[in-house]
Amino acid sequence: MANQQLFLGIDCGTQGTKALILDAISGQVLGQGAAAHSMISGANGRREQDTQQWLDAFTQATHQALAAAEVDGQAVLGIGVSGQQHGLVLLDEQGQVLRPAKLWCDTETTPENDRLLAHLGGEDGSLERLGVVIAPGYTVSKLLWTREQHPQVFERIASVLLPHDFLNYWLTGRHCSEYGDASGTGYFNVRTRQWDVQLLQHIDPSARLQAALPELIEAHQPVGRILPAIAAHLGINPEAVVASGGGDNMMGAIGTGNIQPGVITMSLGSSGTVYAYAAEPAVSPQPSVATFCSSSGGWLPLICTMNLTNATGAIRELLDLDIDAFNALVAKAPIGAEGVCMLPFLNGERVPALPHATGSLLGLTTTNLTRANLCRAVVEGTTFGLRYGLDLLRANGLQAQSIRLIGGGSKSAQWRQIVADTMDTTVICTEQSEAAALGAAIQAAWCHSGSQTGLAELCERCVKLDPSSETRPIAAHVAASQQAYERYRQHVATL
Repeated sequence: MANQQLFLGIDCGTQGTKALILDAISGQVLGQGAAAHSMISGANGRREQDTQQWLDAFTQATHQALAAAEVDGQAVLGIGVSGQQHGLVLLDEQGQVLRPAKLWCDTETTPENDRLLAHLGGEDGSLERLGVVIAPGYTVSKLLWTREQHPQVFERIASVLLPHDFLNYWLTGRHCSEYGDASGTGYFNVRTRQWDVQLLQHIDPSARLQAALPELIEAHQPVGRILPAIAAHLGINPEAVVASGGGDNMMGAIGTGNIQPGVITMSLGSSGTVYAYAAEPAVSPQPSVATFCSSSGGWLPLICTMNLTNATGAIRELLDLDIDAFNALVAKAPIGAEGVCMLPFLNGERVPALPHATGSLLGLTTTNLTRANLCRAVVEGTTFGLRYGLDLLRANGLQAQSIRLIGGGSKSAQWRQIVADTMDTTVICTEQSEAAALGAAIQAAWCHSGSQTGLAELCERCVKLDPSSETRPIAAHVAASQQAYERYRQHVATL
């Protein structure tokens, strides 16, 4: 049909790959698909994935989405790829992957990160030089680790890519990177939007890494056309344009219409993120705030908490509750859970900055130790971590009229109310919960149109809010939540 413009959005995450088909004319998502990935884990904090799984999942999810949309893949005009940030993919001269990809949640390289941070002059030095504080999950420490642990692999490196860069390379044969995802490498300056080549020379004086860097492109620039063989394999139009793509947070921003100041996106996923668009790189003095570039031409100050639905899931499993029973118990307990406070730092924590912390339950008495209070306390505890991060962003000048909520936790009406009350801000969900895949498809439409303008208009048409999910703060709740939050702050201070 001539009155359709179809784009494929892909989100390659830790758990799996999601695909969706967007009609940029009507703004409707016509079909979706998904395929799972597995993880290579070690007790030492190793978290890796076999990149072939990503390619298989990409193919499977795309075929599913095309079938569900009941459209001909030959009509797809463009593809946008969102990827998990910070991961390291190494290729040799032949373009073959040298070893499994080391992921954002890998902590095996913590000692290497500590040494690199010391070289940069600590948190302040890192902020001054790069505009971000490098953390163990970032790509840079993975390079030093590879050099030290796998010298034979290191000798063969010809290309250093992030997960979404690697998928773009598979699609087009071109090595390039876009500013948003590049911001999370730890060898990129977010103020000047350039690679920090000196830092890579410090890791390896032979200049091998510098030669292996992908070319940097602007968010509105396409990587190129899809390779004919890959187009045939996916069942896609060989003329399809592959967009610059970006990291999952950057694509989630586009997929929630967060491309101008005034909107905050909050993701309640296995980890929690809060971010907002900024027109200038106003780098926060707080090391926990990452002032990444956006994939829409600006910046995206962001905070990330390590514990969210993983913590609520742990309590659900412990008490053997399904999601409805869990939510009912959360609703039953009063705000502040009668004094039961959970610090849900099961994975250590980034915001508040407590990397070696463990989880704890505080304030228990003979009368308040109930299932309902435990359920409420874990939801409040994770939400308070997001409030802590939002306060850091607000202190850096961020203002917002509303919060757009995405991720699994946003489906719970109880959780939405707790977020609204804790943040004292109205929250609303987007209709499309796969915000990163949607953002990737919207960005593909933007790249296809060939103009720097037009992104706002596309977001206006394609990002739909769900009015039934709108949740306003309730004055009495806000006061009670504030008291509970103060108690949480006191407990955190003792750590």
